Amino acid sequence: MNLLAIDTALENCSVGLASGGVVFSRVETIGKGHAERLMPEIAALLAEAGVSAASLDRIVVSIGPGSFTGLRVGISAARGLALVHRIPVVGVGTLQVHAALAKRERGEVADRPILALLPARGDDLYGQLFSANAEPVGEAVLEAMPFFAELAAQSGADLAGAGAARLGSSGRILHDRSAPDIATLLELGAALDPAGHPPKPLYVRPPDAKPQLHKGIARR
Repeated sequence: MNLLAIDTALENCSVGLASGGVVFSRVETIGKGHAERLMPEIAALLAEAGVSAASLDRIVVSIGPGSFTGLRVGISAARGLALVHRIPVVGVGTLQVHAALAKRERGEVADRPILALLPARGDDLYGQLFSANAEPVGEAVLEAMPFFAELAAQSGADLAGAGAARLGSSGRILHDRSAPDIATLLELGAALDPAGHPPKPLYVRPPDAKPQLHKGIARR
């Protein structure tokens, strides 16, 4: 399988390709400007691997939580390539990628769940609880730190993601990454069913900019 992975959810512009048992990747921390960097990075990656876009069998893309603009860039690119070449796309949440990486880095047989966390605004966090096998237990939510501190204490979960340190000593931190790991995204993209994981953005919170419906101009 030729599998392309795209992540522009947070500060990284990352692309990966699994082809013939070999993994190629290009990871750049840019903060902003994903729209300008993504397609050249994909072209360079495909050229390095000697794989054409037409020979791709599947695409996987991170769907959030993350930057509204970054998510739109990555998901639009994945959908566009999939439409042109008629290939399936798998959408994977950033928190699920963090949980899967945490399971791998834990390196032990454990029955403790994994609580993946990312910073939001103020004292809020994005979070999602996963089983010890990194399978979702609940939905991704946006809540204040005390909510997740209590959840970590009650579940006995290990912690993962850039928001984990905010909980202090509420649990063992397996990793504190912000942007998803592109190799882990490739693994999940190969394993998950596209039919059950569509490339739809997972914003969790509503956008800051909202249409001012009450100020619309009436038609004559």
